[in-house]
Amino acid sequence: MSKIVSSKDNLQILHEDNHIIVVNKRVGDIVQGDKTGDKPLSDIVKEYIKEKYNKPGEVFLGVVHRLDRPTTGIVIFAKTSKALTRLNEMFSKRETQKTYWAVVKNKPSKPEDVLIHFLKRNEKNNTSKAHNKEVPESKKASLDYTTLKTLDHYFALEINLHTGRHHQIRAQLAAIGCPIKGDLKYGFDRSNPDGGIHLHARKLVFTHPVSKDTIQVIAPTPKDAIWNSI
Repeated sequence: MSKIVSSKDNLQILHEDNHIIVVNKRVGDIVQGDKTGDKPLSDIVKEYIKEKYNKPGEVFLGVVHRLDRPTTGIVIFAKTSKALTRLNEMFSKRETQKTYWAVVKNKPSKPEDVLIHFLKRNEKNNTSKAHNKEVPESKKASLDYTTLKTLDHYFALEINLHTGRHHQIRAQLAAIGCPIKGDLKYGFDRSNPDGGIHLHARKLVFTHPVSKDTIQVIAPTPKDAIWNSI
């Protein structure tokens, strides 16, 4: 399902049924409310549901997972408590398949590889550092990547996550000398004009929490010259 099911007030809905709603997050959206006080994506989705179905009172919406603010792509929300409980279990057990696209400036030393690091989070500056060996308070992180396409000045990678660590893709790619385009926090030399980074949650495959059908969702990339060339 690669096309947008509907789009309202810049809310791109990729899949919706009675139990779940999947949206394509934009650069700058926060998934859940935080200390910034900015309006989160969860509130925008709640307003959409309330208006579409003319729901009285408070709308139930469960946040299953998050994406970093400068990242784009697939975010799934639960519309029922039953779906939320089952999705939480699926995500915690890594029973979903997540595929990301990233654009990096430097060519990886190998066209495809499995990266294993130990990530240690720094709460003060909200970063994670990738270490080659286990260090105190670190967590093992694993992903695999393949080179999707060689662009004019960049390289597009397709990434499959094996673990779900804080800033995992950003930190692990930076550790091999391939920081993501626009990602100043992890060593890229300049920011993107929109403040985002070229990291996109492209595909999600999971078992529907109620019907048990296999659901595959693909999120269109943002519209810019680099994404458009992939």
